[in-house]
Amino acid sequence: MVDTKLISASALVLALSLVLPKALHAQDLIASSDVKQIVNDSKADNAFWSVTVRDTTGRVLEGYHSKKLVRPASNIKLLTTAAILNELGPDYTYTTKMYGVGHQEGDTWDGDIIIRGVGDPSISGKYYNADRFHVFDKFFMALHSLGIKKIDGNLIGNDSFFDQKPYPKGWSWQDLSYYYGVEINALSFNNNAVDLRVYADGKVGDEPEIEWFPFDTDYVNFVNNQVITPADSKYDEYYHRLLGTNTIILGSKLPKNYVEKESLSIFNAPMFFLDTFKKYLEDGDIDVKGDLIVDDQPQDWNSSQYKILAKHQSVSLRKLLKQVNKESDNFYTEMLLKTAAAEHFGAAGSTEMGLSLVKEFADSMQMDTTNIVMNDGSGMAPATLITTADLTKLLINMRYHPDFEVYQNSLSISGVDGSLENRFTSSNLKGNILGKTGYVSGVRSLSGYLQASSGQTLAFSIAANNYTVETSYIDYVEDKIVRKLYSSY
Repeated sequence: MVDTKLISASALVLALSLVLPKALHAQDLIASSDVKQIVNDSKADNAFWSVTVRDTTGRVLEGYHSKKLVRPASNIKLLTTAAILNELGPDYTYTTKMYGVGHQEGDTWDGDIIIRGVGDPSISGKYYNADRFHVFDKFFMALHSLGIKKIDGNLIGNDSFFDQKPYPKGWSWQDLSYYYGVEINALSFNNNAVDLRVYADGKVGDEPEIEWFPFDTDYVNFVNNQVITPADSKYDEYYHRLLGTNTIILGSKLPKNYVEKESLSIFNAPMFFLDTFKKYLEDGDIDVKGDLIVDDQPQDWNSSQYKILAKHQSVSLRKLLKQVNKESDNFYTEMLLKTAAAEHFGAAGSTEMGLSLVKEFADSMQMDTTNIVMNDGSGMAPATLITTADLTKLLINMRYHPDFEVYQNSLSISGVDGSLENRFTSSNLKGNILGKTGYVSGVRSLSGYLQASSGQTLAFSIAANNYTVETSYIDYVEDKIVRKLYSSY
């Protein structure tokens, strides 16, 4: 459901023009000798670096290549989630419904059972005490309570709430086997992935044992070419799903007694949902006689032929945003982006329509939209470009947004949780950064809010592009810059 009190982009422009100091509009970005020195003295000085730091008035305190375009990786989620929050409101929830078409005769439902997907990314165990079948059990119990033991019809999944493009433009095929490159579909289960466990507890040279959730399902076909290596050897990972299929090649080399956990993507998300739900029903002695059918056409859900048998309401957007920004979840990001588009335009949600809303919101945040290029909302697409000047402008302007507290609470806390849990753990910076990390090959970024030693709050954005050293070393340089900012202000 959508909050009718959402603030419009035009209203934001007017509000910000009234409350923001003129310093925010200044373009005199300062070249910082301290920041440049840290970069120049590092082993990554041949990479491209961009750094911008602002105080709460928007005045630029530090600027190094601030207006140069960079690939931000997952730092673009800061903009995407701000736009989604503005569009849907913090109390937005998903309601997934199970319909019956037909009638009950004794213990038999004579007709079809339909699950209408509305884009809920959280039909998993994330918010239900790790019970990944929580929603399926709710639907099962609704049928069980009616005394239904047989469905003499089809099990249908309707995914018309989104368009039929499973991936945003520009995602690399090499990422599509993994949990961070899964399909985006209005009817999704378990983040559209199977969870694999590998146990290298046999002899060296043997094939390790495997098991997977859900049900060791035959929906996927694992080709286990893995091998157990000596205990002192290095783990060598190899997974690959053949595109357009559910055949997954396992070719890892695992040291003896090693246990590996990996979430791997599936093909045809709505069919995976239906296949797993059917198995769940049959495991509870409800037999499905008909076929599994995916329907991508809009229906008149208010028609009398559709009887609501059960429904599930998700947690609110304020909680879902934490999964996006704290855990940098691409799947949640893209699902929420398409949801915002579907709700706004009253049509099948698409990435392109969602990005048009993001661009409109960026304009209301006084960002230079001519310097923002986005093919997705999560930053996996390599063509995504923005400046650190604009990212920090967003961070400052969001402080004036009515839902800023929700936005701020979605960020990782240094040394405490999310992607910053293991950074700044043993310094006076622990707990003093609310931020977002970003990573794709050759790109590492860090942006957010820093409470400096003086007590004042700074908005900062650091991006390193085209580096060849270890990413851990880039983290070291970024952390050094942040520590300098902390002590200097």
